[in-house]
Amino acid sequence: MNILLVSTQDYIHHPIPSRHHYIFEELANRHKIHVAHFHVSRGQARETRLIINEATQFPFTNPLLHYTFNTPYHFHVFDKIMRSEEIDIVVAAHVLAGTAVIHAAKKYDVPVIFDLKDWFPDSAAAYFKNRLVQNIVRKSVWKITRKNLNDCDRITTVSPSLVEKLKGLGFSSDLITNGVDINIFQPIDGRKTRKQLGIGDEDFVIGFCGSVERWYAIDEMIRALPVLIQYRPETKMLVVGDSLFTDYLSALYKLAKDLGISDHVIFTGTKPYRELPRYIAVMDACTIPLSPPQWSNIALPNKYFEYSACGKPIVMRPIPDVEQIGGPNLFVYRTREEFISQIQYLMLNRPSFSINLEKYSWKEKSRQFEEIFKSFS
Repeated sequence: MNILLVSTQDYIHHPIPSRHHYIFEELANRHKIHVAHFHVSRGQARETRLIINEATQFPFTNPLLHYTFNTPYHFHVFDKIMRSEEIDIVVAAHVLAGTAVIHAAKKYDVPVIFDLKDWFPDSAAAYFKNRLVQNIVRKSVWKITRKNLNDCDRITTVSPSLVEKLKGLGFSSDLITNGVDINIFQPIDGRKTRKQLGIGDEDFVIGFCGSVERWYAIDEMIRALPVLIQYRPETKMLVVGDSLFTDYLSALYKLAKDLGISDHVIFTGTKPYRELPRYIAVMDACTIPLSPPQWSNIALPNKYFEYSACGKPIVMRPIPDVEQIGGPNLFVYRTREEFISQIQYLMLNRPSFSINLEKYSWKEKSRQFEEIFKSFS
């Protein structure tokens, strides 16, 4: 099939791959896949099997400015792709660009799947601190998202709770959860990486891996560290990732310094995807401190699958869809005191796990998308 993907981010330069990278790189082994390139990020270009179609006229690095000012160009670009590339099906996942590609697809009678990979009104608003601005963004994004959902031919989404949320809003959707590359994420020996990071064999490492943004309460974990260090002096925190559009990482550096525990907190910055398992191998407790309740109630993060595939205990705030899947490696906390208690338990026991995640592999997720494609042929 000839497929056009309109993802939610800069497909080439964004440092953190999304579900679309994993699924569509796999699908590109069997299909001809075009992808729109929004040149927002300035990271190193990643290799891809997909055919890149430039969709940027004004290369602003601010996402709001970028997508707003490039919207007219997107209508032109997608019309041209539809006309010249004989696209069989479109997978759209972007708010503004989604509207443009759905418009072009309808013109050429091409079916559109809209992949709602998170709740866009809240995720867009999360980049702003001012509550008035947040409310304006939330309402505006929902208005556009609702139009896209109404105008597409089929909806896919990432979690059972989002399926239910959409159902309550009058939309039917197919569940295709996030997943994991089980060929890369496996239990491995972390001693070599510990040594490289200056972490001792006896140190207990609390780890976080992912986007360092305010919807993860990493600051609350750092505030809990002094108590844990008093309980066990050989306690460290390892944060693997970076802030993309906010100052949250800088705030965490300052917080650790103000608390006098900078030597107990290690920030690595962004690491290549294939290197993540060796950093996860260093961690004695992996964390998912997802903060906003409106996100926790619909989330099913990649981190859960990646940490689990590496055989690690996961200390996390309540995430119903993760708890529904379950697993012996889940340790849930609601307060700082509960977080400290769960970490202390793991310090005493240091468990490891073997968890089979074959049904959540990205190969399986690509197969599920392929089944939906077939329904239009």
